[in-house]
Amino acid sequence: MNAIERAVGGVCRAVLWVSTSVIFVILCANTVLRYATGSSLQWGNEVPELLFPWLVMAGVVLAAQHGAHITTTFLMEKLPFAMRRTLSTIAWLGVVALYAVLTVATFRMLEIVHDEKSPILQVPGSVTYGCVMGGMAMLALLALFSAWRAWNTTEQPAPIGDNVPQAHW
Repeated sequence: MNAIERAVGGVCRAVLWVSTSVIFVILCANTVLRYATGSSLQWGNEVPELLFPWLVMAGVVLAAQHGAHITTTFLMEKLPFAMRRTLSTIAWLGVVALYAVLTVATFRMLEIVHDEKSPILQVPGSVTYGCVMGGMAMLALLALFSAWRAWNTTEQPAPIGDNVPQAHW
């Protein structure tokens, strides 16, 4: 893992921890206030709604970085090494292109959704769209590194028996 990938992972872990912690504290405080006083924080429902996309995008990027998304590889494993390397690289470059298109499309939407404001805090809608755009850009970057790795890989025998990799969790 290079410095850029470590930085992406660090940013996503920080966003994940901060957003989860803030959402948890606000929801707990709102629950206590509701049962203790019969009232709640006016903005208490809005902040978790604003932070949830940040939490989700950070999780999606981290899952991609750790290879935790579901994949179907049995067909690729049947191909000869040279074909598998070429096809993997082309597929990863296709993923890069798709994430780049989504990043650009989201960027073009920022100006439009900036005028939409949250009801209480008046946070522009572009804040949430910016998080999606950043997540897509990071996914494109990680996919580019995966394409590089796929092309520069060396042939390895297929795992057999007890050598089959296990889930990382």
